Amino acid sequence: MIKKKAPEQHNDFEDAFIREIDEELKNEKVKKIWDKYGLFIILFVVIAVFSAVSFESFKAWQDKRHQEMSDTFAYALNLQNQGRFAEAQEVLTSLKNANHGIYTDIAQMQLANLALGQKQIDKAMEILEQIANNDEFNPQMKDIAILKLASYKLNNAPQEDIKALLSPLVNENSVWNNSAKELLAMLAIREKDFSEAKKLYTEISDSSEASDSLKTRAHDMINVLSAK
Repeated sequence: MIKKKAPEQHNDFEDAFIREIDEELKNEKVKKIWDKYGLFIILFVVIAVFSAVSFESFKAWQDKRHQEMSDTFAYALNLQNQGRFAEAQEVLTSLKNANHGIYTDIAQMQLANLALGQKQIDKAMEILEQIANNDEFNPQMKDIAILKLASYKLNNAPQEDIKALLSPLVNENSVWNNSAKELLAMLAIREKDFSEAKKLYTEISDSSEASDSLKTRAHDMINVLSAK
């Protein structure tokens, strides 16, 4: 029995010795790598950790900032609904001046709506003009501001001014294309150019993008103009 176990014990000793040598070699390789690249490894780890922490901190700050802006805007609307227009205007003005992306644009639009609600047409027109001439303003809201401005200018502004104002909405096939055409048709009627008005209303009536209510108005106007 003893003779049979001796080789096994010898093999166990060899295996243990080989494993120890392997570990030493690994440790030596690691030591050499560390001696050569240790500083870079530390810097890499620090940068990676710092970047992760910074991103999460920035995201948390940004989310908090957005929530604060949203709450401020909601507060301004609440003041407006209570008829506290001066206070609402003050809050909206501070929000506009905060220069915080979309909330700045929303606040400026709401200042125009606030002025319109108080029948301060000149003040509202001035704000809408500023929006229409601001290339950095949110494009979707800018289009709405242009439509509002054009509708208020429709009574007495020069024809060329209104056409120039609405031409981007018509030529770029924006979502407000048909609404802009309706205003241009009304302008044509003001100028007694009934054939142009009928042409525009027909385009609206044939458009697959126009709403049902807009198509109905266009169809009614076509009938009225056809009777002339």
